Amino acid sequence: MNSADSLKYIADKLANWYTVNKRDLPWRDISDPYRIWISEIILQQTRVNQGMDYYNRFIERFPTVVHLAESDEDAVLKYWQGLGYYTRARNLHKAAQQIISKQGGIFPSDYNEVLKLSGIGDYTAAAICSFAYNQPYAVVDGNVYRVLSRLFGIQTPIDSSAGKKEFKLLAQSLLSTSTPGLHNQALMEFGALQCIPANPDCIDCPLQSVCKAYGMNQVTLFPVKSQKTKVTNRFFNYLFIRFQDKTYLQRRVARDVWQNLFEFPLIESDRLLSASELIENDSFKSIFFDTGEVEIYKISNPMKHVLSHRVIFAQFISINIANENEMLKQFVQVPFNEIDHYAVSRLMELFLENGDH
Repeated sequence: MNSADSLKYIADKLANWYTVNKRDLPWRDISDPYRIWISEIILQQTRVNQGMDYYNRFIERFPTVVHLAESDEDAVLKYWQGLGYYTRARNLHKAAQQIISKQGGIFPSDYNEVLKLSGIGDYTAAAICSFAYNQPYAVVDGNVYRVLSRLFGIQTPIDSSAGKKEFKLLAQSLLSTSTPGLHNQALMEFGALQCIPANPDCIDCPLQSVCKAYGMNQVTLFPVKSQKTKVTNRFFNYLFIRFQDKTYLQRRVARDVWQNLFEFPLIESDRLLSASELIENDSFKSIFFDTGEVEIYKISNPMKHVLSHRVIFAQFISINIANENEMLKQFVQVPFNEIDHYAVSRLMELFLENGDH
């Protein structure tokens, strides 16, 4: 096992590096657990430079846990629009309501109580408790896995149960008990800025002399992963239907991508369909039964949208109709100038921003 002196040397070097190199971020150097929580959830699957504007906008709209809890889910999803991984937003809303109902509106300070909140796992609970309350819980995120695996030459795959346990114990043993919040932020920032995934700056690294991966000239081989995620391709044919001054939306209610967001009526298929194939499609026929003339006047260029475990290939079919039928009345009828009031996926947002429809 690593000696106490070696661990203290690494912790001290990280703290010194952080003092000089840390970024000025709005959720840093504060002790408000609510704002720290919001920043941590936003920064899951989102880069700092992208998440900054979303954080500021979200905090302005929902400045306290009470504001968040009392808002409806659609409003929360609208302010999350573009960040993706919308389960994060739904869990934020649910957790805020849990804080109101079970904690009297006060964000809990006990690690185990924080861990009970929807959408909060070991990493987020450790981040909140160490940053807001200076409690000695080590954070282990992607940056930490990378830094520790390189420093200690750990071959155990980070996506294995054994690896997760090993890295958690190592991170905890490295943690400064006097300044755990600063230590955690230093370790994460070091991974984000110095010990980056590709082409890290090893020559000017303050931990070069104790880095086993550098000593073996194997930096790029760490961290080790054992599993590859299977990626599924899906094909979405969206129907942008025009009737008088309105169009039609539906809410995605199934437990699937973009749950609870709005979208145009959708025909999912095993490939993107041509105009002639659409006209012969049974779902298309059922939507436009008894509407009179149906004019497909434009089909967008195919769009590719990459999610964590699937790739969405989509096209938007712009359609004029002569009459409205009972089937269309079951959709949400929306004036063109009010579409932006609805929370939609980034894919939909890109189509609407383009304006060529």
